Amino acid sequence: GSLTTSVRTENPSDDLGEVTPMPQPERNAKLVNEPQGRGRRSVKSARPVPDEQRLMEMLLENYHRFSRPVINASLSVEVKFGITLVQISDMDEVNQVLTINVWLEQEWIDERLTWDPKGYNNLKILRIPCEKLWLPDIVLYNSADDYTTGYMNSKAMVSHDGNVFWPPPAKFRSSCKIDITYFPFDDQTCELKFGSWTYDGFQVDITNRSSTVDLQNYVFSGEWELMDVRIRRTEAYYNCCMEPYPDVRFTIVIRRKTLYYLFNIIFPCLWLTILSLLGFWLPPDSGEKITLGITVLLAFSVFMLLIAESMPATSEFVPLIGKLYNFCDRLFFF
Repeated sequence: GSLTTSVRTENPSDDLGEVTPMPQPERNAKLVNEPQGRGRRSVKSARPVPDEQRLMEMLLENYHRFSRPVINASLSVEVKFGITLVQISDMDEVNQVLTINVWLEQEWIDERLTWDPKGYNNLKILRIPCEKLWLPDIVLYNSADDYTTGYMNSKAMVSHDGNVFWPPPAKFRSSCKIDITYFPFDDQTCELKFGSWTYDGFQVDITNRSSTVDLQNYVFSGEWELMDVRIRRTEAYYNCCMEPYPDVRFTIVIRRKTLYYLFNIIFPCLWLTILSLLGFWLPPDSGEKITLGITVLLAFSVFMLLIAESMPATSEFVPLIGKLYNFCDRLFFF
């Protein structure tokens, strides 16, 4: 009554070997344990799919990263924008360019990236490469660099309710008008203007993420002291269009540290000025008076060259220290 099968003996030379019955369960177990090859079939168990992989495949299956993340096209996408100031890398007075290192803070809601955490073992946050998602085309309007190098392609943190937070690090070179009237006791104010390059305010509404700039990771500069950082949101209207174009502006106020210039420019200038005044007490027919005057004149000329190298070639502002050197040079002609 039981189901049986027949197998031949394992001796290949015996063509008429005995036929012994083998129970069906033992035959199935032998087929499973036999290795692959020589025409034999093996049974493989399916590997479980990780929760993050299942979730990412589900979210990106019909996702189109070139369309705005709203179901209703008449609604705008609110993008909260902010920065974490890391370092003031350079202030180029000659080219009037400010270079800073920042961590950007961009946050918005993507209605297509929502899920129920209960179906994925309570997974509430998923990190997705930014090149697979819709990103706001926010750029620095007053950039002094080309636009070929964008932000770092870091991952974006997506929450189960559709909230997307993208914090890429970046380096910006911004145009900044330099006022050198009180050099080296000068303060400089630079403004960085961020906004969408193609979207108007009815499509992408940019707002400041917070009222202050995060300075917890700020690296202090040896040349510039950070005095203040202000944030404000403005809207611009152009003759071509009726829609508003919002932007977020960061105003950075820095003050030059004067210790280096005191020992290398100011104090030598004072000593040379004292030497030039001592020349008036020497007799008119003294040969040392002419030698002293020529030496001091050459020294002032060298210092003026050093100052001119670090100043922008502009006629709008003349530094007071340059006027002082010119005045001291004129003393030797009287």
